[in-house]
Amino acid sequence: MIYGCVRDVDVLIQTDVGVQALASHPMKTDKRGIGDLNVVVTFAGVTFRPGEYVYADNNGVLVSPSPLKMPE
Repeated sequence: MIYGCVRDVDVLIQTDVGVQALASHPMKTDKRGIGDLNVVVTFAGVTFRPGEYVYADNNGVLVSPSPLKMPE
């Protein structure tokens, strides 16, 4: 999940990773190599904790503390 914009949408669609973002935007970003890992974040009223599982598709997003059994 991206709480912001993504670019290269045509490339993202071809990956096996589901990406949910607020919008797309063509402007390139500066790669500064900064960021944090394993921190609790909250946005859109949902809290995400390290180790949780996030499932997303075009209908929405689900957060679970343990892996879910997916239908075949």
